[in-house]
Amino acid sequence: MEGIAGTVATAVGMFAGTNLDDIIVLTVLFLSSRAGGAPRAWQIWGGQYAGIAVLVAVSVVAALGLTIVPDDWVGLLGLIPFALGVRGLVSAIRARGDDDTPPPGASSLAAVAGVTIANGADNISVYTPVFRTIGAGPTLVTIAVFAAGVAVWCLAGFWLGSHKKVIEIVERYGRWLVPVVFMIIGGVIVVESGVLAQLF
Repeated sequence: MEGIAGTVATAVGMFAGTNLDDIIVLTVLFLSSRAGGAPRAWQIWGGQYAGIAVLVAVSVVAALGLTIVPDDWVGLLGLIPFALGVRGLVSAIRARGDDDTPPPGASSLAAVAGVTIANGADNISVYTPVFRTIGAGPTLVTIAVFAAGVAVWCLAGFWLGSHKKVIEIVERYGRWLVPVVFMIIGGVIVVESGVLAQLF
């Protein structure tokens, strides 16, 4: 029992430590959902679960000795939220003066999953060595803890994105704020990964 408790505690710490920045992404998504109706809450939840599932699956496969994406190039996934932000800015510029236009951003389950994967791509380098060393049973416990963690994170993002004053700001400026946030997230992922050094 002590072994399971230790595994759970380690998994909780690992999930929280590697996904703190995901709270910001989820808050922005829920704010966008409340202010403009897209993405819908179920798309945020589904996209978050799908994205985390992909990250865990890649980590498990990598732990078995197979490399799907070289570590040096994982940072290129930051182009996903950056591209969504650029698309959102273009839409905002085209719709200037139209007050009914919802804040652009990740507006589908697939787009939310893409942002989640891009934002958490660096987590693979943390998860892989852990899954390689802990064995099958503890890995399954860790994955279960991660599943519960996603629910807690979504609830936290929903709560943070439910404040009336913040929603009013997003309703007024969301068409600009949401794309800019996505562009910043994508830019940080690319820069911090060091992938630019591989390209230039």
